[in-house]
Amino acid sequence: MNGKAIPGLLVEGARQIATLAGGLRRGSRQGDVAELSASDADLAVACWEGRVVLAGRRDDVVRRLAADGLDPDDPTCFARLDAAGGTVTPGLIDPHTHLVFAGSRESEIDLRRRGATYLEILAAGGGILSTVAATRMATVDELVTGGRRWLREMLRHGATTVEAKSGYGLERDAELRLLEAIDRLDAEGPVELVPTYLGAHAVAPEFRSRPDAADAYLRDVIEVQLPAVAAQGIARFCDVFCEEGVFTVDQSRRVLRAGASWGLVPRLHADELRPSGGAELAVELAAVAADHLGAPSAAGVAALADAAARGTPVVATLLPATSFFLKGEKYGPARELIERGVPLALGTDFNPGTSPTPNLQLVLSLAVLRMGLTAGEALAAVTINAAHALRLGDTHGAIEPGRQADLVVWDVPTYAQIPYWVGANLVRAVVKRGRIVMPAGS
Repeated sequence: MNGKAIPGLLVEGARQIATLAGGLRRGSRQGDVAELSASDADLAVACWEGRVVLAGRRDDVVRRLAADGLDPDDPTCFARLDAAGGTVTPGLIDPHTHLVFAGSRESEIDLRRRGATYLEILAAGGGILSTVAATRMATVDELVTGGRRWLREMLRHGATTVEAKSGYGLERDAELRLLEAIDRLDAEGPVELVPTYLGAHAVAPEFRSRPDAADAYLRDVIEVQLPAVAAQGIARFCDVFCEEGVFTVDQSRRVLRAGASWGLVPRLHADELRPSGGAELAVELAAVAADHLGAPSAAGVAALADAAARGTPVVATLLPATSFFLKGEKYGPARELIERGVPLALGTDFNPGTSPTPNLQLVLSLAVLRMGLTAGEALAAVTINAAHALRLGDTHGAIEPGRQADLVVWDVPTYAQIPYWVGANLVRAVVKRGRIVMPAGS
């Protein structure tokens, strides 16, 4: 049944519902998915006008609807979705992607095979700079077309909300086009996009021959790009690549403080390749998230732990698909972060150079197999904790009354099997704002 014009939805016949109710997960609660289970597959989730009404035993859910004057058997009021003995979770949330770009970089696989590092490829004018060249030549329509393709893949694999960065323009007009493309894709739906300005992704090519290249480019970011981005009114966050060979802690601090002065919430790429002080800076500036964290210092981990203990947590967003694609041996100190009480999120880092995967299910598998997470810890990291990494923690990422009704129905009887079946797409259906949006045409 087509649920587009029907205000209610009843998902029924589930064997398990991982509600993720109860707020941000950290420490010993990172793996608590607050699941409901029924061997007779009698669990249901009711949604009304895009919000969750109740999850539980079907009879209890129907009684609640009746108390509200609603009849789930009225086809003009409720669409029905059979979970067929499967599992229901919140819609997956990808808190770190570089969704919109032009071109591709498959040639870099052979360069890395011959021993070239990320920074060596960048220094030679390749890497991100090749993507910048292609992206600067692309129109907004072309960027939207490319982004739409990959959003379809993300949706098919269970993602209902996706953070999307600019950062492949590295000059005002191109950065604005990227943000406009993100805004248009968000308006198209069904996947909800959260836009981030990342002008400080790398030093722009026209500045690289200058002796003060990084500082000169950041003056452009702060004095030219940021005012235009703020006037455009699309971006919610300001990001920076704080890494040796890219931007220092001091330079990153200047960018993020300037962004904050324009109302953009700070987040940052931190300590991806080696300790850079990025984790410490994230805590200093009360950033919403510190991402990558492939190689934070002991002081950086301590700072994140102290912030969490004080009740001002910075979400640590790890990106294992990047380590996998770059053939890295370090996947980030996930277990240490959890044991020290730091809330952990996971993202794809989808981009054309270092993590060309739109598949959060693969990220879940890598987190379990390469980072030592449990299935529950990984699921929390792509639902409720990822929501908090995007300042959506009060409305997204859990199946609780009043929250946005974003759901995934999985063709497995328990959430523990989602990372177990490596490489299989286990999604049966996706619900966004109480409407069935996948499979297509539902």
